[in-house]
Amino acid sequence: MEYSKLQIAHLIQSIESDEQFESLASEVFKHQFQRNAPFKKYITLINQQQEFSLKSPFFLPIELFKSHEISCTKEHDLIFKSSGTTDLIERSTHYVHDKALYENLAVAHFEEKYGPLTEWVILALLPSYLENGDSSLVFMAEHFIQRAKKESGFMLHRTKLLKEQLEKLKSSGQKTLLIGVSFALVDFAEKSSINFEGLTIMETGGMKGRRKELTRPELHAALQSSFPNSQIHSEYGMTELLSQAYSADGKWFSPPRWMKAVTTEISDPFKILNPDQRGLLAFVDLANYHSCSFIQTRDIGTVNHKGLFTVEGRLDKSDLRGCNLLYT
Repeated sequence: MEYSKLQIAHLIQSIESDEQFESLASEVFKHQFQRNAPFKKYITLINQQQEFSLKSPFFLPIELFKSHEISCTKEHDLIFKSSGTTDLIERSTHYVHDKALYENLAVAHFEEKYGPLTEWVILALLPSYLENGDSSLVFMAEHFIQRAKKESGFMLHRTKLLKEQLEKLKSSGQKTLLIGVSFALVDFAEKSSINFEGLTIMETGGMKGRRKELTRPELHAALQSSFPNSQIHSEYGMTELLSQAYSADGKWFSPPRWMKAVTTEISDPFKILNPDQRGLLAFVDLANYHSCSFIQTRDIGTVNHKGLFTVEGRLDKSDLRGCNLLYT
């Protein structure tokens, strides 16, 4: 069954149980198998059953977003592209059919975790994403800023102004979120220090080749030293997934109700692992209704029995088996 934009938005946001999730995911799988040509070809080539199950290895390798138009329709409101770290790296492209669905789900999940955006000042430090353009993270941050308090805004190349703004917000007791790409936050932390209890710093996006890579505990320790009484949180998101996950403890990420994570064997992504087993992260993201909801990433982590997941790093310099099937 194919749903209208309003129907699918309502169904996704109405999910409250595993049973509801699995029922809708089954419908989404059938829809995408019928209408998403690269996904259908991939599933057919790996000889998988054409019924949804979290135990079936039907996850599309994320690399195919670089070489194929992964979409169920030719009509798109937006195009998101991955950031990349150099001009030589091919960027993934996600064709977004329904801008309103992306906006509404992003807001819904954030507000479930952090409360109404209207209570926050949102400051965004996202230089590499702004410079490259077509970023889903920048689009989300801009949408949040529009809904947040008037002091909100982007802080590109305005380190001094950012420090002054934080000092003012501290003096007024305003609840503030500083969301930034990791290398920019570390740069700022090395130049500035502020004891701001009402500040939440949310890191995302890694070092992008700008600085030495740090483990998440090292990164959080570096930020905490300059902002001793602030909360240090993390955001997990990517161009290929239209949903985000948040971590308040520096380890476990919480996905929205309409997204579930599993792990697969690192050397064999067709083998689904049990909870608490370390492997490659794969996601069912129902926000991707109009593209592909079943994505195999190159990120290594663990999923626990509650559905929370960790992210330890990225698998590099090796191709996932099965990724090249669509080139035959």
